[in-house]
Amino acid sequence: MSKAILPFLAIAGAIALPACAPTPQSADAPAPEVPAAFSASEHYVDIDGARIRVREQGPEGAPVLVLLHGFTMSLESWDGWAERLDDRYRIVRYDLLGHGMTGPDPLHRYAPEERVQVLRELLNALGIERASFGGNSFGGLIAWRFAAEYPGRVDRLILVDSGAYSIYGVTDEPVPVPDAMRAYLRSVPQAAFDMSLAQIFADPSRLAPGRAQQMRAMMTRPGNGEAFIGHLEEFVLPEPTQALGRVAAPTLILWGEADAVIPLDHAARIAAAIPDARVITWPGVGHAPQEEIPAETAAAARAFLDNRQP
Repeated sequence: MSKAILPFLAIAGAIALPACAPTPQSADAPAPEVPAAFSASEHYVDIDGARIRVREQGPEGAPVLVLLHGFTMSLESWDGWAERLDDRYRIVRYDLLGHGMTGPDPLHRYAPEERVQVLRELLNALGIERASFGGNSFGGLIAWRFAAEYPGRVDRLILVDSGAYSIYGVTDEPVPVPDAMRAYLRSVPQAAFDMSLAQIFADPSRLAPGRAQQMRAMMTRPGNGEAFIGHLEEFVLPEPTQALGRVAAPTLILWGEADAVIPLDHAARIAAAIPDARVITWPGVGHAPQEEIPAETAAAARAFLDNRQP
C-alpha cells in the first residue's frame, strides 16, 4: 500500500493493511443492534433532507459546548465529557452526515467545507448563535474551520488530536480509495475492526464497557459504509496555516502522545498557527483521549471553559 493511502487510513482509524485484508465470514461476530429508543434529550433536525441526530443535555440557558466526533465515530465518542460537564454547560452533540444514526446524506455533503456549512445550518436550526466548540480528529478539523470562517460565533475552541496539516503529502486533491478499504468500510469484519482499535487507542481496555461493540454497530448501520467511502473520495488536507491564523477564539489543544494516527508534532504546529493557543499532552494515550482518559481530559476542558489555567 502506497504512502499516499496512509492519510485515509489515519483519519479512518489507521487501519493497517492486514486489517483491510478479506476476513473469512465465519470469523466475524455480528454487529450488535443499536437500540431503537432515544433518551429524552435526543431528536432529529432536518437540514435540506438530511435527518441529523442531535443529543442535548445540561441546564437550559447555560453556556453551550458543541462537540464533534471523528470519522466513522458517533456522538457517543463524547459520553465521558458530557457526563462530567453537563452540570454547568449545555452539551450539544450530533452524528455527522454519513455517520451513526444520522446516516447517509441525500445531497452527499461530505467535503470538509460542506460539513462546515451544515454545522452552521444546524446551529441556526437549534437557535444557537454563539458557543464553544470541541472536536476530535476529523471533528476537530470541522471545528477549527468553522471558527476560522465564523469567528463571531465561537467563544472558545478545544481541539483533541485534530486534523489540520497534511499527512504523507495529501493536500488539496483527494487520493483514490483502495479496494481493500472500500471492502472494510462496507462490511467492517470483526477481526479487522479489532486491529483498528489497537491503532486508534493506545490501550483499548480503557474504553467504557460495550463501547467497542457500539462503535462497530454504528459503522455497520445501513448506508454508512458507502457514506464513509464518499467521505474519503472528497477528503483533502490543504495547507492550513493561513486559515488557522483566522481562529480568533482562545484555543486549547489536547493530544495523546502515543497517537498513531496524527503525529504528536502537529499539536505544536497547530498551536503556533493559532494566535491564542495552548497545548496539553498525555503520555501513553492514543488518538482519542476523550475516550481513553475522559476524567483527565474533561477536567482540562472544564478549567479552560471556566477561564482558568488548565
